[in-house]
Amino acid sequence: MEPAPPSTARAWSAGGRDLPRHVAIIMDGNGRWASRRALPREMGHREGVKSMREIIRESGRLGIEALTLYAFSTENWSRPRDEVGALMSLMLDCFRGEIDELNRVGVRVRVIGDVSGLPDAHRAEIASATARTARNTGLKLNLALNYGGRDELVRAARSLARDCAAGIISPGDIDEPALAARLDTAGLPDVDLLLRTSGESRLSNFLPFQSAYAELVIVDALWPDFTIDEYHKALDEYFKRDRRFGGRNHPARPG
Repeated sequence: MEPAPPSTARAWSAGGRDLPRHVAIIMDGNGRWASRRALPREMGHREGVKSMREIIRESGRLGIEALTLYAFSTENWSRPRDEVGALMSLMLDCFRGEIDELNRVGVRVRVIGDVSGLPDAHRAEIASATARTARNTGLKLNLALNYGGRDELVRAARSLARDCAAGIISPGDIDEPALAARLDTAGLPDVDLLLRTSGESRLSNFLPFQSAYAELVIVDALWPDFTIDEYHKALDEYFKRDRRFGGRNHPARPG
């Protein structure tokens, strides 16, 4: 990857403002983008992949540690069958078409969500992508597939309960770090910046535990129209925030 130009967040960080370690994005508005152009919704999703590719590339260039993208939620199964089928097909195309480049530039790919609920072909591609990139030391790219924040918390609670029942841990051992260690995002920093495109102001069941103290930035642009310039503006907004984490003189949350 080429170094980021001086006008980007790397220069802002050099000026004393740290980049967010973990950026999470709700990539919203693909369907509306297509509808406004009298195109099938599938075309909106395919156009959204172009934006995804650019934002992944720019996040790596800027030196952001982790990027989590909300690609398919547990609730998305309720969409029309044709749209779900198109999304599943697009998912496979992305894994097969993008993994070589991601691996080349050192991106480490991880999938969060209930992978067991995905088709066999998707699980195979996910296993291949994660294995191929497991030793990479660049951007940590987390793709939320068949993901729901409440489902994730339930699965983590069940894991802790099983260990309690087996006598491996006691109820008194369960605290925030213990729960965090059972989440799909174990080992990653909490979300610093949570972006949502299309002007909607909802979390939509996305990373509720990890985003407890995230800065929320809502962008009016639909996801296929979300450019690197829009990304930089969102980072600018993040740098303006006074992050106190519930305290008055608390410049940064420890850990």
